[in-house]
Amino acid sequence: MNLKDKVAVVTGGSRGIGRAAIECFAELGANVVVNYLKDEAAATEAVNVAGSHGVSGMAVQADVSLAADAERLINETIKRFGRIDFLVCNAGIWEGAAIDELTEAVWDRTMDLNLKGTWSVCHAAVPHMKTQRFGRIVIVSSTAGQRGEANVSNYAASKGAQIAFTKSLGAELGPFGINVNSVAPGWVDTDMCADVFADPSFRKSIEDSTPVGRVATPRDIAWPIVFLCSEWGRHINGEILNVNGGSVLCG
Repeated sequence: MNLKDKVAVVTGGSRGIGRAAIECFAELGANVVVNYLKDEAAATEAVNVAGSHGVSGMAVQADVSLAADAERLINETIKRFGRIDFLVCNAGIWEGAAIDELTEAVWDRTMDLNLKGTWSVCHAAVPHMKTQRFGRIVIVSSTAGQRGEANVSNYAASKGAQIAFTKSLGAELGPFGINVNSVAPGWVDTDMCADVFADPSFRKSIEDSTPVGRVATPRDIAWPIVFLCSEWGRHINGEILNVNGGSVLCG
C-alpha cells in the first residue's frame, strides 16, 4: 500500500468522498491533484492537508463536463508531475424529480457532469497512461446505477452508464496495463445528502435498513478507492465494488 511518488488526480476533490480520497492517497505517500469547480478555499485546504503528510499537491479549477477543461486538468498534472498514475472520477451531482416533472435542464446537467465528465477526464488521461504502460482509473458510481431509484431516474441512468463504461474500459485498457474499476456507494454522510439527513427520522430509516446499522463516512468509500489503485488490487479490472454496508447485494 506504499504509494510514494505516485500521482493521483481526483475530480471533485475538494469535498466529500473526493476530499477523503485525497487525504487517503496522501497518507500513503501519493502526490495529489485536487480538481474543483467553485470552492477554491476548500480545494486549497485539501492541498494543505495533503502536504502535511509530506507529499506535493496542487488545486486545479476545471469544469470536467467541458472536454477542454478536462484536457487542461490533465495537462497541468503532467506539466507539474510528469505522469498520472491514478484517476478518480468523482465529480457529480445528485438532483432529480418525478419523470413528468423532470426538466430537460436537470437531465442535461446531470448527464453532462456525471457521465460526460467521466468520459472527458478518461479521454484526456488515458494517452499518458498508455505511454507509461500503467494506470488505475476508479469511477465513483452508486447503488442507484445498480437498482434504480424513484424520482432520480436521471441520476440513476448516469450512474448505470458509468458502470457500463467501467466494464467497457476495463476490457479495452487492460492490455495496456490500465485497470478500470468502479465503487458503488450507498448513502454517504456528505454535504450532497445533508438536506435529506436533516430529517432525523429519514436518517434513522436508512440506518435501520442497512445491515451494518450506520451511514458510510467519506473515508469508508475513499479507502476502497485507494485499495483499487494499489498493488493489492492489481488483478481487479472491470469490477463494480459495492461499498454500501450490505444495503444492496449485487453480484
